[in-house]
Amino acid sequence: MTETTSYSGNGFVLVKNPHLDLMEEDVLYHLDLGTKTHNLPAMFGDIKFVCVGGSPNRMRAFAQFMQRELGLAAAGEDVADICAGSDRYAMYRAGPVLSISHGMGIPSISIMLHELIKLLHHAKCRDVTIIRIGTSGGLGIEAGSVVITDTAVDSSFQPRFEQVVLGDVVVRSTELDKDLAEELLACSRDIPDFPTLIGHTMCTYDFYEGQGRLDGALCSFSSEKKLEYLRRAYEAGVRNIEMESSAFAALCRLCGLKAAVVCVTLLDRLEGDQIRASHEVLWEYQQRPQRLIAAFIRKRLGLTRTD
Repeated sequence: MTETTSYSGNGFVLVKNPHLDLMEEDVLYHLDLGTKTHNLPAMFGDIKFVCVGGSPNRMRAFAQFMQRELGLAAAGEDVADICAGSDRYAMYRAGPVLSISHGMGIPSISIMLHELIKLLHHAKCRDVTIIRIGTSGGLGIEAGSVVITDTAVDSSFQPRFEQVVLGDVVVRSTELDKDLAEELLACSRDIPDFPTLIGHTMCTYDFYEGQGRLDGALCSFSSEKKLEYLRRAYEAGVRNIEMESSAFAALCRLCGLKAAVVCVTLLDRLEGDQIRASHEVLWEYQQRPQRLIAAFIRKRLGLTRTD
């Protein structure tokens, strides 16, 4: 069964669940928020940009970075974790920007997205742009490159996300907003100190066998088979590999959210499996998607570097 996509013409976030209207209260358990315990429209109604990433520390640092970029706080000023009552995810805000961690892998990001999308719906947010920022393994491109995903593909290089619902396999599209991807690419031209490109992102269910690594606890294939597979992925348009983009793309499309995935590559998988760059180099790499997204948000808000 294939689910189709529909975008809301009024800019509101869609939830395709008739049962929610029958609930007296909606408890967003993993975010430590709820429709009765919190005034969600007052707390989040003015949010226009949502940025999600795996690490709580990284998303806290991104929120602090955005505070400075938007002229909302001095350097080093802390931000409060809105989800402090939960140890599953962390959430911070900087003006109209929400910064949330999603953990590693499809199950973790899926749980967060269900509750985040409901939060945006209950808060009556409009015209929200959501962006996943993160790290990935590159394919045929130099380490430190930033990949803007046009389509997330599965391990067979198909643009689909398969979700099992009551024993049935539901197939969902994983295409992302092409206009948004092009807008991000245009913003990257003002940041010339690292390469940025648009390409397919392969989303896998694990870091080792699923990505063709030779260095896991289990490995049943040769280095030749690995390289053959990765080269086929490259020929199919894949330029990086991670573990969240297909679920992210599918859920956002179904709920009418304009979404993008922007990930830096930590290595070229055609040259090796292990990440050997220094902590200093990796830290600088991880700033690259954040710098691009900050430039994009500032441009959308009509801010200049002198503001």
